Amino acid sequence: MARESLSPQRNLIGRLRPAPAAPGLISSLQAYGGLQAWAARAHRPSQTLGRIGSLEVRLAQTAAEVRQAQKLRYRVFYQEGSAIPNPGRLFARRDVDGYDAICDHLLVLDHNNAEGQPASRPTVVGTYRLLRQQLAEDHGGFYTSAEFDIGGLIARHGKLQFLELGRSCVLAPYRNKRTVELLWQGIHTYITQNRCDVMIGCASLDGTEPKRLALPLSFLHHYARAPEEWRAQALPERYVEMNRISKEAIDPKEALRALPPLVKGYLRLGAYIGDGAVVDHEFGTTDVLIVLPVAAIKERYMAHFGDGRRAA
Repeated sequence: MARESLSPQRNLIGRLRPAPAAPGLISSLQAYGGLQAWAARAHRPSQTLGRIGSLEVRLAQTAAEVRQAQKLRYRVFYQEGSAIPNPGRLFARRDVDGYDAICDHLLVLDHNNAEGQPASRPTVVGTYRLLRQQLAEDHGGFYTSAEFDIGGLIARHGKLQFLELGRSCVLAPYRNKRTVELLWQGIHTYITQNRCDVMIGCASLDGTEPKRLALPLSFLHHYARAPEEWRAQALPERYVEMNRISKEAIDPKEALRALPPLVKGYLRLGAYIGDGAVVDHEFGTTDVLIVLPVAAIKERYMAHFGDGRRAA
C-alpha cells in the first residue's frame, strides 16, 4: 500500500483505534519503551520476509526498531496529518499505545543512506502493525471493536483465525509501488507462516462530514458491501449511514476517483466493506470496516505476492 496509497494517516487501513478494554498499565509502559510482551516475542521469526534492492521487509527485532516505527507513525499521522496527539505522545514525539507491546511490527527498512551508499544502520521507512487473534483475545480484544461490532463476525467463523492490520504508514519519498509490493510480500509471508484466514481493519476517508462523502460511501455500500456471512456493523452509537445516493445515480468511475488509494487497493484484492461508517473526530476521518478473507483474494495477487523471486 503505497503512500500515495499510504498517504497521511487517514488514507490507511492502518490506524485501528484502541478497543474499550485496552491493554493495561504494564503493556502501556512496555510500549513507551518499545518493548514487547513475551507472548508477542515468542514466535517472532528473525529472517527477512522479502527484499527489493536496498529495501528489506521483516518484523521488528528490537525495542529500538519498535521506537523507530513509532517515530515514523508520529511523523506521518501527527506532523503531516491532522491527528491531535495526547500529552504522552506529544512528549515522546512518538505514536504509542499499549497495543504496541502485543503486536508484531512489520518494517520496511532501507539499508542505504540518502546518497545511495550502504548505511551503518538501516532506516525504518515503512511500517504496519499486526495483531493476531489469540493475542487480541488475551489482551482486551481487537482495536476495531472500538468502532465496529465484530463479535458476531468472529463467532460465525469460529474455526478461522483473524488478523488485524493497523497503524500503517510510509515515509514520503518511499510512497511508491516498490514499497507497497514489499509490504504486501511481508504480509503474505506473515499470514502464511501464522495460518491467518481473515484480515480485518479500518480504512479512512478524509473528512468528518458524511454528506460531503456521500459519493464514495454510497459506492462502497452498493458495490462492495459484505455478504451477510462476512458483515459487521458499526457500533449503534457511532453508526453513520453509507447509503446516501441510489445505485442508479452513481457514476462508478467518478466514485472510484473519490476513494483513497488504499481502499481501492483492498477492493482490487477482493475485500468486503462493513455496514455503516464511523466518524473519527480525533483523526479527522470517516472510517469504514475492511473484511478480507484470504480465500477471497484474487488468485493472481496471491501468486504475485507469493512469488519469493520478486523480493530476492
